[in-house]
Amino acid sequence: MPSGSSILPFADWPKSLIDGMGGLSRLVKGGYEMDGSEISQLDPDELINAAKELSNLGCKQIAISSVFATVRGDMEQEAFETLTKAIPNLSITLSKSIGGMGLLERENAAIINASLKPLANEVVDSFKLLQNNLKLSCPMFFTRNDGTLIEAAEVIELPVLTFACGPTNSMRGAAFLSGLNNALVVDVGGTTTDVGEVKDGFPRLAGTSVMVADVRTNFSMPDVISIGLGGGSIVSSEDPLSIGPVSVGHELPQRAKVFNGDTLTATDIAVAAGRCKIGDKKPPSLSSLDKLIEIMDKMISDKVARARTSNTVIPVIGVGGGSVMMPSKVDGLEVICPPHNDLANAVGAAIAQVSGQVSRVVLVDDNIDRDSAIKEVTEEAKKLAVKRHADPKTISVLTVSDMPLSYLPGNNLLINVTVVGDLLMETN
Repeated sequence: MPSGSSILPFADWPKSLIDGMGGLSRLVKGGYEMDGSEISQLDPDELINAAKELSNLGCKQIAISSVFATVRGDMEQEAFETLTKAIPNLSITLSKSIGGMGLLERENAAIINASLKPLANEVVDSFKLLQNNLKLSCPMFFTRNDGTLIEAAEVIELPVLTFACGPTNSMRGAAFLSGLNNALVVDVGGTTTDVGEVKDGFPRLAGTSVMVADVRTNFSMPDVISIGLGGGSIVSSEDPLSIGPVSVGHELPQRAKVFNGDTLTATDIAVAAGRCKIGDKKPPSLSSLDKLIEIMDKMISDKVARARTSNTVIPVIGVGGGSVMMPSKVDGLEVICPPHNDLANAVGAAIAQVSGQVSRVVLVDDNIDRDSAIKEVTEEAKKLAVKRHADPKTISVLTVSDMPLSYLPGNNLLINVTVVGDLLMETN
């Protein structure tokens, strides 16, 4: 039997999602053992026949996942090259390009990425059309979910790298506008509030597997907690008192009480409490105002408490159009709302740097010691950053981690290195 047959693709997916995506899969021989030795050779004919079956069923987006591809990824690459020649109209995602350790999580991430590629292509084409209409001849970049930049061509191939880039941009922008590189960030929008932490000016990433639509994955995502509280959140001022999660969203200027509308919103509550001056009408008088403010503050405070990783006293940066609703202190921490905080998302995107991340399993033995292995992976990450148009003179190491893999034979280390650098501005 092919390796991995005991855990089939889509094994832990919700049925509704499988039905929506088709849930088609095929197993072929191949893969590696944990020490990098072959389980079996890849059979090109078997691979091509399996891909043709899927293609004939209407599947044009293919995800390839091989056992221990993070130890050796050459078989996935061989499969990619074989299928590209045999069936040129297929769009292929390799699991080694996305996820880290963990067959199930890495495979899931590759499947999600493959399913998003047609949408990513449409989005990029739309932006290119807009760019042409505006007669802009500059290169186009998108923001990644780690707070750095990615080229349009890479977005089409790896759209999952842009997941949750909105909150990431806001956190980067918050750090820049406030001048604080280590803080908690509360981004209050029209419908939701996102809470996260910045360390050294970059968002703290989730340290474990990340759930996307109830599917377990392992690609890098910011560690963000979200709640249904925003400036447009609908408020019930009668028992039982409640705020959100339903919101008027972009219709706030038409529906909020302070704009002569007929819907009580969180913005109305903030205005009535004297936290901000918005609108052209006197805020409503509410007997339950104090209790509603208490509910709103507790919603934010609870999420800030969850986002804290230690008892260290650090500031809270409030950003977003709805940050005017925030109190002066949250969970005992001072709240700072810097000037232009409503533009934090755009600022974060504008200041984004270019990154290079490499995750590799290295056998430390007589031929290479730990320090040399880390140096080797670091150089690989720097080369990747330069390939993505980072200025070599500005590249610095952001994070380095190494973890012994006790279940592998020998002294194997999983080494993760992230470097960042400024975007190289090309001039004529």
